[in-house]
Amino acid sequence: MPTNKKQVKDETGPTASRPSIADYGIPKSKTGLLAWADITKRLSDTKYYWICTVDSKNHPHVTPVDGLWVDDTLYFSGSPRTRRNRNLITNPNVSVHLESGLDVVILHGEAQEQPALDSALASRLAKEHGNKYGYGFTAENFITGGVGLYIFRPRTAFAWSQFPKDATRWDFQGH
Repeated sequence: MPTNKKQVKDETGPTASRPSIADYGIPKSKTGLLAWADITKRLSDTKYYWICTVDSKNHPHVTPVDGLWVDDTLYFSGSPRTRRNRNLITNPNVSVHLESGLDVVILHGEAQEQPALDSALASRLAKEHGNKYGYGFTAENFITGGVGLYIFRPRTAFAWSQFPKDATRWDFQGH
């Protein structure tokens, strides 16, 4: 989705603007844009993320996953044999959507396999995963990379909860 020209830089996040969605009455004013900090909280608090990948024949594939939103990055994992992870090997482009169709957050970006993490981040992810899901990986799992860990970083994000008046787009270039 293209963006309108008026953009607002959130002090702690990507550049916000209005999405360009024809025929739906998206306001042109920057009044009412959502705050990236509120979207980050929604992304952190959600339990499941819908991941859309594309296979080598350009067929979409969507699956829900456990994940952690940390520092504007989504960490998720799964067996290398899943269709999702096999798709990511040949095409890293991903869309991520939260569960609600009314309180919407959609992210577009790339997911890359991360074979290992530094010990501080690995410990943080292990702790947060255990707190969020009641089970989890050890920091060692993240350090050695044996869990099929993928890291998703958005290029653009879209969100709304009172469409069309609060529809907001964020651009992560330079963020």
